[in-house]
Formats: sequence, structure tokens, C-alpha cells
Amino acid sequence: MSKKILVCATNYGVWAEELQAPWDALTDAGHELTIATYKGIKPLPLQISVDPEFMDPMQNYQVNPPEVCERTKALVQSDAWDNPVKFKDANMADYDAIVMAGGLGAMLDMGNNQALHRLILAALEQGKLVASICYANAVLVFTRDPKNGYKSVIHGKKIAAHCRAWDFDVDFTYDLWGATEGNKGTDLVSPGFLFPLQDLVTDAVGPEGECVYDETANREKPVVAYDAPFLTGLSVESSIAFGRKLVEVL
Repeated sequence: MSKKILVCATNYGVWAEELQAPWDALTDAGHELTIATYKGIKPLPLQISVDPEFMDPMQNYQVNPPEVCERTKALVQSDAWDNPVKFKDANMADYDAIVMAGGLGAMLDMGNNQALHRLILAALEQGKLVASICYANAVLVFTRDPKNGYKSVIHGKKIAAHCRAWDFDVDFTYDLWGATEGNKGTDLVSPGFLFPLQDLVTDAVGPEGECVYDETANREKPVVAYDAPFLTGLSVESSIAFGRKLVEVL
């Protein structure tokens, strides 16, 4: 049966496949998708995430398949992600699940976004699926449960996290593919990633939970964790598996 899914993404640089793969998997399965962003403007991919020649500086291999790059560009050039609802204007009662795409920009406008926190708390109260991948998992870390001493909502849960060993140790710019004057992202330069997600997730889940990561993960060995109602994916190599698991759980 078709479900209504709220798909959330950053306005400061989504990682292409982490939005494209679950989007296509859910669409192909017949679900009705609504895109949402912080600013209510189209989510654009980081330039490096649609470059098939991009070599991950920490893992030392090319992480972007050419077909993913071309498919994401086609989605950007289409109207699929036009006119997103703003996070603050979305109502979780209208949807059956919330899915959050990753990307380095997610650390800027999603991780500690109170509107997203309210949506997640509402989804949990309503017994709905809450799914996120890569750096969007930071939203779960920072969403606090007022009914549980303001511990993270993932306290005691099994949650995937981008490996500390994979965090870029270089100055990082958030250049977008398809940027326009009205949708140009940010000129921020950060010293590597903004925060170490593996450490944050480890602290958030506590001793009764589990932070799931694998420094040897790849497309043949993806990492996706499902501990209801949370479904989480490790990073870009797990995007397809994340999308498939979304369809299975829904």
C-alpha cells in the first residue's frame, strides 16, 4: 500500500546518492514523496558528490558511480525537488514516515534544527518510521526526549554512524552543483567535518545502545541498522541498501 513520506534534505549540500538512492527506491515502490528543506528551496548536491572522478581523501577510492552522478543531475534539472515545504511548516500527521538524507551540509541546517526535532518527536509519538543516513543521523543525536530526562531519542538504540576514521582532515568548502543566485548555499570553509558523528552517536545511544560502524564498509558490504522505529545508514556506500530497507520496512 502506498505511503506518504516526508523526505528531508539540506540546503547547504546534500551528498547526491544519499538523496537520490532512497528517493528513487521509494518512488519506484509507488510511495508518495514530499521534499522538505530548511529554506524551502530546492536541495542541491555538493559538487564533489556528482563528480565521478572524486577520490575520497580518507578512503582513497572513487565513491561516486557515473550513473549516480548523471541521475542526480537529471533530478536537479527536473521539477522533482522543486518547491519544497519548509521544515517548520511540515506536519507529521500528514505523513507515514520521515526520511532524512545526508551530506556535509546536513551538519549546518539539520543537526540542531528545532523544527526537525519537533517532527521527529511527533513521528515517535505517532508510531511512525524515522529514517536517516550518514550525517543526517546527527538530527537523531540532538533530538532530545523531554519524557526521558532529555536524553537523546536514540538512547539505548542500535544506530549506524559515519566512521571517525573517514572524517575529512582537510579544509572543506560547500560548493553546490546547479547553484543559482537564489540558491547558492554557503561560502563557509570548515576545518574538515564539523563534528565526529561516530563519537556523538556513541555518547547518545549510551551503554545500553550500540553505535554501528565499519571502516571496511563498501558497496558489497553496506551498513544499515534497523532498530524500530529507527532506520539508519552508514554513508554513501550504503545508500542503495538504505533505500531498499526503507521499502522493505514500509
